[in-house]
Parts: sequence; structure tokens; C-alpha cells
Amino acid sequence: MPVRVLLVDDEPLVRAGLRAVLEAQPDIEVAGEAADGAAVIPLVRQLRPDVVAMDVRMPLLDGIEATRALLRTVADPPRILVVTTFENDEYVYEALRAGADGFLLKRARPAEIVHAVRLIAEGESLLFPASVRQLAAEYGEGGGNHAARAELERARLTEREGEVLRLMARGLSNAEIATRLVVGTETVKSHVSAVLAKLGARDRTQAVITAYESGFVAPG
Repeated sequence: MPVRVLLVDDEPLVRAGLRAVLEAQPDIEVAGEAADGAAVIPLVRQLRPDVVAMDVRMPLLDGIEATRALLRTVADPPRILVVTTFENDEYVYEALRAGADGFLLKRARPAEIVHAVRLIAEGESLLFPASVRQLAAEYGEGGGNHAARAELERARLTEREGEVLRLMARGLSNAEIATRLVVGTETVKSHVSAVLAKLGARDRTQAVITAYESGFVAPG
């Protein structure tokens, strides 16, 4: 089955460009388009896409509020890939906090766009470590988020789970974490799953945001 993508952007040229890139792939299908976040929920219910490629800045309902609403109201929601012009935009950070699974720059090369959609569809998170650290440093609360700190304390991560979370925050893949810790990839997957479950995180992105905002990992 092809990966079904819903394109949400108020710029027709952006939607047309993304459609052309994605539909050139045999395993990706553009299920539909929307010009504003306000149309996302009804279209998701109608089309059941696997991935929503969502602009972060839109006139009526931006990508942040559309992400929050989608995750709050739709059962088994699709994965959300924020598409943005500027990677150091506060809107991007807020979208990640709201539950987006990663972000993609509008100037990305076609191969990068295709890779991002496939990665997100497979359940991975699209994190750019340097960018996320910069976003956390600029727009996070530098460890001053009391809710994030309390959440981390309640999680009671083991020492090894804490190590895995720190490496996740640096953007390492499961295979890279396995090499660093000298354990098997399946063992790392188990640790990652435990970290997500204990933190109540939807995916790696949410766990990393919690790690930064709680002060567990310093963004610098």
C-alpha cells in the first residue's frame, strides 16, 4: 500500500511542488490538499492519510493549533510533518511541542522530502539535533518547565533509560545508540519503548522535547 499524504499549505505553488515531488514516487500517493489548518480534521476523517505535511503558518488556523486539534479529536491520527520556511522559527518549536513528529524545510531537495515522508510514515521522528537544540535553547524554558520536570520525575527512568534518552536528544538513531552503548539494536528499541511509555510521549520527538524542557538534557 502506498503512503497516503495530505498536503496542507496556504500557498498553491508549495502544494503543487510537493505534489509533483511525492507523486513521482511509486510508493507515495497524495490523497488530498487543503489551504488552511481549519480543513485538516474533516479531510483526515474523510481521506485517512498516513502523513499530514502541514505548513506551520497559515491565515485562519496555523499548524500548531491544527496539530493540537487533530491529535485531540481524531482517533488513531496520522503522523504530522511540519513544513516550514525557517528552521529557527518559534512556530516550529511550538508545533513539535504540540505533537508534530518532525519538520521539513520548504527549500529541502526532492530526495530529502521523499525521505522525510517515508521516515515519518514508518513511525520514526524527523529530528535535526542541532536545530532542535537551538530551538530548545531559544524558545524552551531552560529546564524551568515545572510540568516537564514533574513528568520526568514521575517517569523514574532507569540509569540506562536515561542514557538512551540523552542519546536520543543528540539525534542518534537506534543503531547508533546500540553502537555507543555496545548493546544490540533490539535492546535499544526496548529501552526507547520504555522511555516513551514512562514519559507518556507519542514518539521520540516528544520525549526529546521533555528532556530539554525539564533540564534533563541541556540544549547548549
